Amino acid sequence: MSADRVELKSIVKELKKEFKAKVTESFGQTSLLVKADRIVELSKSLRDTYHFEQISDITAVDYYPENKPRFHVVYQFNSYKYNLRVEVRVPVNEDELVVDSVEPIYPNANWFEREIWDMFGIKFEGHPDLRRILMPYDWEGHPLRKDYPLGYEEVQFDFNIDEIQKRKPGPTE
Repeated sequence: MSADRVELKSIVKELKKEFKAKVTESFGQTSLLVKADRIVELSKSLRDTYHFEQISDITAVDYYPENKPRFHVVYQFNSYKYNLRVEVRVPVNEDELVVDSVEPIYPNANWFEREIWDMFGIKFEGHPDLRRILMPYDWEGHPLRKDYPLGYEEVQFDFNIDEIQKRKPGPTE
């Protein structure tokens, strides 16, 4: 892409054709929906052909109780050369919790992918060091899944202090 002014629409049109992506636009944000097996190839193309130099964020969304797809892995790519931003979404079914890692293409994806694995349980194939990053190493489960059990302590106020103190465990004698 050698033109001084590049339009996101032309890039998206080419990506849609090449990667069979579904394109949506909402509130001025363009989103491409691609299959999991195409994310590495698409990332290389964004970096090498279209000058998207940075991946600014990777996160996930849980659509539970929906199962097909239950999750989306969401990538945010930035082009500083053309002052453009594009979002790429990869649907992930509950029974196929694996997506290829883009860390070899965008090294800063390392920590984002670790966080997604830790919080959602989505594995990134080819990641050099996929281990917990926020939760303790021996933690069981993935806390940002919508079916993860909630654990909480009731907030204590003046009006309910006696009731809470009855249920609270006290020190052993």
